[in-house]
Amino acid sequence: MNIDIKLHKNDLPEDLNLGNIVAIDGEFMGLNVKRDPLCLIQISSGKQDAHIVQLDRKTYNAPNLVKLLSDSKVTKIFHFARADMAHIKHYLKTDVDNILDTKIASKLARSYSDSHSLKTLIKEFVGIDISKQFQSSDFGGELTPAQLKYCANDVIYLHKIHEELNKILIREDRNNLYSDCLKFLKTRINLDLALFKEDIFSH
Repeated sequence: MNIDIKLHKNDLPEDLNLGNIVAIDGEFMGLNVKRDPLCLIQISSGKQDAHIVQLDRKTYNAPNLVKLLSDSKVTKIFHFARADMAHIKHYLKTDVDNILDTKIASKLARSYSDSHSLKTLIKEFVGIDISKQFQSSDFGGELTPAQLKYCANDVIYLHKIHEELNKILIREDRNNLYSDCLKFLKTRINLDLALFKEDIFSH
């Protein structure tokens, strides 16, 4: 597959139209939101394209990107949105509206499996075994072609994966439960940012 990868410094181009359903992922220096900066946001329209925004970590001034993220008319597909959206809210100071999440969908739809990683889902639904070599990688500096390809792989398959998972959710009558989980996601992120990491519903 030939992937059209474009690297944008600081922000998306103002005239870029990616359609009404986009796949989104973020790369950070680690998973501790308040310690580990948000470095990149990658976006795909689902047409074998990947737009990678290398953010200015001094200002995080990215009005075009923020406009897209906050646009409720555009559906955003994540894999484990909880981590991405927490970093986005903390660093870009915006909520993300109209969300789908392939990790949540997988946990509800694929109860026949204990593995819900993106690598697993790509192999099952797309038939490609991707490398996750750069999952733990320094995304804070100059990016190598291999890192850019890794970033692209994190978004270009999400449309197809969610489409297949949604079929299972509907077949197994779990789609309403999925919708309810998505509604709670913003609250779960606010709890994370307030340092309530534990399950608040547990005894």
